[in-house]
Amino acid sequence: MMPQPTGRLVRKDDGVYVVLDRIFKAPIEDVWSYFSRSPRLAEWIGELTGTPSTGAARFRMNAEGNEAEWENVTILECDSPHRFAADIGPSGTSRRVYVHLTEASGHTTVTLGQRLRSLTDEAVIGVGWDYYFDRLIAARSGKPMPAWSDYYPLFLEHYENLCRELNQDIKAENATLHAVGRANGTTG
Repeated sequence: MMPQPTGRLVRKDDGVYVVLDRIFKAPIEDVWSYFSRSPRLAEWIGELTGTPSTGAARFRMNAEGNEAEWENVTILECDSPHRFAADIGPSGTSRRVYVHLTEASGHTTVTLGQRLRSLTDEAVIGVGWDYYFDRLIAARSGKPMPAWSDYYPLFLEHYENLCRELNQDIKAENATLHAVGRANGTTG
């Protein structure tokens, strides 16, 4: 069975995020370990070095090939085993990522989001997270890793459509606010 795109866009106070969910039949602590322990991270997404509690941490994605560079990680929130947020990469161009985990009835739901800097240029981020989340499922179940070619470019249209639609909605909202402001004499 071919994978399907699962992401959506969510507007938050600090921007627009591509957001995806996965449900695991596992205790929250087990699933959390795949986000917080370097050996488990390496099974599906990348390597983490340093001591995150001191702020001296670096991360490198492992499915990107040997060209992937080490990036600094600034941890913004870590509430084990429920919440994690970080900026990854150089200041000014870092990627804001968050992970929320909840457990109920023997299942753990993971919600992951990454802030988009541009609705016109970053649709591929959603494709990447669908791919990486499915790598996490494969790592946990001992199955072979999925192929990137099953995701890209196949999923790109889904995320481009989401970005295009939200961008149009935001432009329409801004035009309406501007028109209301002019009618009230509050804009120039």
